[in-house]
Amino acid sequence: MSKPIKEIDLIIIGAGPAGLTAAIYAARADLTTLVLEKDVIGGQVRSSYTIENYPGFDLIKGNELADRMEAQATQLGAVIDEFDFIENVSLSDEEKIVETGDYIYKPKAVIIATGATPKKLPIPNERKYLGKGIHYCGVCDGAGYKDEVIAVVGGGSAALEESMFLAQYAKKVIIIRRHDYFNGEAKVLEAVNDTPNIEIMYNWDLVEVVGEGFVDHAIIQNTKTKEIQKIALKAVFGYIGTEPKTDLFKPYLKMTEAGYILGNESMETNIKGVYVVGDVREKEFRQITTAVSDGTIAALKAEHYIRA
Repeated sequence: MSKPIKEIDLIIIGAGPAGLTAAIYAARADLTTLVLEKDVIGGQVRSSYTIENYPGFDLIKGNELADRMEAQATQLGAVIDEFDFIENVSLSDEEKIVETGDYIYKPKAVIIATGATPKKLPIPNERKYLGKGIHYCGVCDGAGYKDEVIAVVGGGSAALEESMFLAQYAKKVIIIRRHDYFNGEAKVLEAVNDTPNIEIMYNWDLVEVVGEGFVDHAIIQNTKTKEIQKIALKAVFGYIGTEPKTDLFKPYLKMTEAGYILGNESMETNIKGVYVVGDVREKEFRQITTAVSDGTIAALKAEHYIRA
C-alpha cells in the first residue's frame, strides 16, 4: 500500500538547537514547517546538566533550554515529530523527497540539522560493557553510581563539565587525560581543580576495562613512560569528541572525509534548497551559540529560496 504524499514548504531534519532555531524563524516567516527528530528533542543540549555560556542566562539546565526552544517553535506553528525514523531521502536541485514510516514528504527546501553522536571509546571491550560501566551521558547514567569511583575520559569542556556533574554523585571522579593539558574553558578547569573529589591523571590513556559482567577495573597506560596501571572503578564515561550523523545524505551532498557536510556561510550545500546547520556542518567551532546562528541563517535563506 503506497504512502500518502505530503507537500510542504520546509522540512528540518533534527531538533537540536540549530534545528529548533531554524523552526522558530521559519514559523515566524509563515512557512509550513515540519521538524523530524528520530531521538529526543534538544539533541546533546538535553543531556547537558548545566549550561553557563548561553547569552541571557548565568546558568540554565540543558533540558530547560531545550524545552524553551521547543515550546517557542511549536507556539509559533512549527510541527515537531519526535521519534520519527526517516527511511530514505532523495535530494536534487529539482526535487526533494523525505520518506518516513508513514508519509512521503515533498518539501520545497530542506535544512539538515542531524548533529553528531559521541565517539565510542577505542577499547576492545567497548561493546561488551556498553551500559554496564561504559557510558556517554552523565545526566542519563550518573545517578546510578552514587558513592562509587568512576572515570571520565576526554580533554574538552564536555569532559570537564560532566566531571563536575558526576562529582555530585560519585565518591571520586578520575579524569583520564592522555595529554598534559585540556582544550576546555579555563574557568571550567579551575572549577574542576577546586572540586575535592575529582582527580586528574595527566598523560594517561585508557586501554581497556575489565570485570565479571560489569566494569570493576580500568587498565590505563602512561603516554610518556608506557607504564601500565590497573585501577578499581565502576564506570567510565567517554567524552572524546563526536561523529556526524550523515549516512542518509552521502549519495547527494559534498562532505569531508570525516563525514561533516560542506556548507558555505549562508549554510548552502551543493544542492539548491538544501541547507546544513549545527554540529553536522564542517566548521571550526561547535557551540550552542554557533548552532543557533546557523539555524537562523538557514531559515532566512530557505525563506528567500522558497519565495523566489
